[in-house]
Parts: sequence; structure tokens; C-alpha cells
Amino acid sequence: MSLFIKVGDIQIHKEFLYSKTHEWIAIKENPARIGITDYAQRNLHDIVYVELPKVGEVFNKGSTICTLESIKAVAEVFAPVNCKIVEVNSNLIEHPELINKDPYGDGWLVKVEVMNDTKDLMNAEAYAEFIKKL
Repeated sequence: MSLFIKVGDIQIHKEFLYSKTHEWIAIKENPARIGITDYAQRNLHDIVYVELPKVGEVFNKGSTICTLESIKAVAEVFAPVNCKIVEVNSNLIEHPELINKDPYGDGWLVKVEVMNDTKDLMNAEAYAEFIKKL
């Protein structure tokens, strides 16, 4: 049984929750991990630089937690929940391409302490329907 739903070539991890701005959160983990979706990394193309937040920073839902630069554009990554940064993926500083190669695994961005509920996030099936309309 696969851990992914496919929409064309796009993979969506079944166990994560998703925002309309294409961030995912692995809420079942403690601390929770946040990253960008396969859909988002494909639209950015080759990511060449990542600006990560500092451990201990607190972010409100919807605020920018980090910035990704690709050969195509600069993109902000938004907090899908109110959260406190407890760890950053420092491997991305030297290897930002991990986001393109494995957005749900080695390409995670930050680990956070979740500070509010997640009721307005989409499950994998709802996110799949959402991106089909884009």
C-alpha cells in the first residue's frame, strides 16, 4: 500500500495535512515537520538557496517562515499553523536541491511545536481535489 496519492505526476503524502499555499505538516510527529509540497517544488523548479528561520522563533499562521530561491523565482513559505521553530534542516544550506528530490522526506524545512489547532488544513484527499482545480 502506497503512502502517496497521485494527481498526474504529483505525489501527495497521505498522512500529512496541507495548506492552500502548498505547505505540508506532519502533525502526527512530535515535533511536527513542515515542508513544501511536490506541487510547489515542481512549480519552483530547481531550488538553489534556502533562507531558514532561527530556532526559537515563533510564527503566526500565514506568516513567512522561510524563503526559497530557484532558477525561476523567489518564493515565501508560510506557516500552516501558529508554531515555534524547534529545529531547522541545516542540510538544505549546502543541498537545497533536496527539496526537489524528496519534498516529503529529506527536503523538510523545519520542525515545530504546534501552538493551535489544524482544523482548517486539508487532508491528502482534499488537497488532491484542490490542486486538480489549479
